[in-house]
Amino acid sequence: MKKLILLLSGFIMMSCSVIRPTPKTALVDGIYTQKKDQQKRKVYVDIEEDVLRTHPTRLLSHQLIIDSLNASDFYPQEIKEASSEKSFFSKQSFDIDFLTIPLKYRFPSKDVPSQLNTNLNGAVYLGYRVDKYVVGYKPDFLSRSLRNITHYGFSFGLFNGLGNTAMNPTTNFNGISQEYDGVVWNKGLAGILAINNFTVGLSLGIDNLLDKNKKVWIYESKPWVGIAFGLNLN
Repeated sequence: MKKLILLLSGFIMMSCSVIRPTPKTALVDGIYTQKKDQQKRKVYVDIEEDVLRTHPTRLLSHQLIIDSLNASDFYPQEIKEASSEKSFFSKQSFDIDFLTIPLKYRFPSKDVPSQLNTNLNGAVYLGYRVDKYVVGYKPDFLSRSLRNITHYGFSFGLFNGLGNTAMNPTTNFNGISQEYDGVVWNKGLAGILAINNFTVGLSLGIDNLLDKNKKVWIYESKPWVGIAFGLNLN
């Protein structure tokens, strides 16, 4: 059990060290789909210290060409009048996360009622991600409007990892007499929702006990629902 905790702790520390300083919650330079005035188009977003510019793109011989000499939109950091104008930018990407699942709801099994478990669980998550950014302006008390960017993200995919679970006569239908923490292999599906810096996920999975008592464990391959939190690795 101590080895499992050390392994997961080390993985979390390594995960933190490889996260880039520009996470997916931030609007950074790159190609996006822009929606403005009910029209969609591919643009290149160029962000400098005081201004956000968009450059039009076009397809030429199956290659996306950026018109770097002409900017189609300007979004300065500050404007002197009120503005209700908003522009929406979105992009799709492949998502790699390290998930922790601190809460698992286990459904009733045999004579044991439903359980809410708080065991240690860690998993690698692979999924498809959509990020959307809303660029607009918010007025302040000095009759100015400051640029404001709101981020929304959603990801759906698969996870695979390790965790631990309490092993005792109750959870083994009196198949064992001792009590110990068993190591489980957890896997399943997860959906992750992000709003600015707040991220939370919902997971649906199964556990397989990695020792000889899996034949008497009442939760072997039984579905559970959990709350997940993630660290983005790419």
